[in-house]
Amino acid sequence: MRCPRCRHDNAAGAKFCGECGARLDPACAACGAFNPPGNRFCHACGGALGGHPPDARFASPHAYTPSHLARKILTARTSLPGERKLVTVLFADLKGSLELMADRDPEDARALLDAVIERLMEAVHRFEGTVNQVMGDGIMALFGAPVAHEDHAVRACYAALRMHRAVARYAEELRRRQGSDVQIRAGINSGDVVVRAIGNDLNVEYTAVGPTTHLAARMEQLARPGTTLITDATRRLADRYIDVERRGPVPIKGLKQPLEVFELRGATPAARLRATAGALTRFLGREEELGRLEARLARAAAGQGQAVGVAGEAGVGKSRLVWEFTRSTRTRGWLLFEAPSASYTSSTPYAPVTTMLQAYFQVEPGDDTPRIRTKVTTRLLELDGRLHWAVPAILSLGNLATDDPEWEGAQPSERRRRIFAAVARIVRREAERQPVLLVIENLQWADSETIALVDALVDEIREARVLLIASYRLEHRPRWRERPHGGEVRLEPLSRGSAETLLAEMLGSGADVQPLARFLVERTGGNALFLEESVRTLIENEVLVGGRGAYRLAKPLATVQIPDRVQAVLAARIDRLPGDRKSFLQAGAVIGKDLPVSLLQAVSGVTAEEVLGNLAELEEAQFLRTTSLYPDLASSFR
Repeated sequence: MRCPRCRHDNAAGAKFCGECGARLDPACAACGAFNPPGNRFCHACGGALGGHPPDARFASPHAYTPSHLARKILTARTSLPGERKLVTVLFADLKGSLELMADRDPEDARALLDAVIERLMEAVHRFEGTVNQVMGDGIMALFGAPVAHEDHAVRACYAALRMHRAVARYAEELRRRQGSDVQIRAGINSGDVVVRAIGNDLNVEYTAVGPTTHLAARMEQLARPGTTLITDATRRLADRYIDVERRGPVPIKGLKQPLEVFELRGATPAARLRATAGALTRFLGREEELGRLEARLARAAAGQGQAVGVAGEAGVGKSRLVWEFTRSTRTRGWLLFEAPSASYTSSTPYAPVTTMLQAYFQVEPGDDTPRIRTKVTTRLLELDGRLHWAVPAILSLGNLATDDPEWEGAQPSERRRRIFAAVARIVRREAERQPVLLVIENLQWADSETIALVDALVDEIREARVLLIASYRLEHRPRWRERPHGGEVRLEPLSRGSAETLLAEMLGSGADVQPLARFLVERTGGNALFLEESVRTLIENEVLVGGRGAYRLAKPLATVQIPDRVQAVLAARIDRLPGDRKSFLQAGAVIGKDLPVSLLQAVSGVTAEEVLGNLAELEEAQFLRTTSLYPDLASSFR
């Protein structure tokens, strides 16, 4: 009997899955009630068992997956099968569905369940997860495959939080209409799976590696109604972006040791700008870059508006540089605008701009539409009494009613023009009062409308006291870098001296950790994030014991495990490569860390010219240096 959740094959007659612990009794498609094996009709509502759900929307992933996600999944069909992927698995269901449906008409029960399932799915799709199974009163979703994301654990946690909010609103509606209450529970775990195939209906066939799926299902079963439980593996991947409460070690069937479990309580600001505020390491080795930003700042202060990009590979320290610069005494007296981009909002128009304006107008999460309208109108008119026309443009960014017939009747192109003009006018008017520092974080993740708005702002600030700083990865190439008042500061990994100093402050100077420090510097190439995450993994695995500045080796160091966060960053970047480049990189990784071009040519099946062309393109984007830090992910070529 195949488990509907993890697809594990169980012995005939089994009541619970031996892999994930889920019930194997068939669930009625009409009312969600569980039935003992052998029943042909539901003993709760009389409906026929074994058929498809009445609502065709939930019949297969092809039916309920949004078109933009479907395209991404189909794009990955030919490149993912057979790959081992680090993913995050989420289970969510309606708690107590049998009791809730007991006295309801089957059609009413089905309508209630469908409404809950729709809200669970919407939350998953909002963060580009894949709903892989719909199971009567709940769903199973994957994040990180088949659509690759380096922040898959964060997306899963945010999806769970969104589910609870959406179902809570629906529950309030039900209480008013029917006097009923509904609550969901969710469980999340991160681990490895092997993608076996992606079907024409978008269903992902996979094999769990170890207890990956089992632990996610167990977290759901242990969660109280209205809560989400996550494992420590998920917490480690997402801890800079989520708020959790420790629930202590919990015995799990099949595991020798109790498992640390955490309750997901909320989200912290998603921007790494804010996440780096409590950075544990001293800011080192960026004197030249700071000097170049200071020169731009001086020109902007004199009324010669400047736009500068801070470019570098993942983890090199772009956010830290911007944070240190914008929070230093150099920018005292400057008004700071921050527009953080997040990977999961890349399809949401103006998402970073909306976040920036919410802070500017001091909009709080609990503010209703009238209060927000008052805040926006009051501050705009105080800034410039002629800015009445900008109020509906600003309100529209938050999807709020504008109460403006002219705006409602305007064409999309006219609305876009007015949004651009409103934001530009706010920045320019504020710059007349005090110099303005406008920071766009992770521009490579910004939506197309935000990127167009930034391009327009670069022109608008040319003669204003404004310094625009945008951080982005090397694959992003904003056109305004080449303009007379534009430019780019390119960050390289830390020098060996700076990296060794950083590690000395973290580990100490004991004789047993010095060889380790040298090894880590060589292994990570001076990438600050990779250094910090490598040390963190060694501490969590108790290879290093002690305290900051006084660690010692407690176990022999045979090898350095790839930190989960680093693996997620690199794996997502590899998955975004074109198919031929990805295959080329994998061919080299299979052979080893060092190999001649002739051998690579033979294994990859391409010509010598194609080998050299692939190497040149990967090296131009600094891809080889980034991914060759760990020999089990990529290779060095010669």
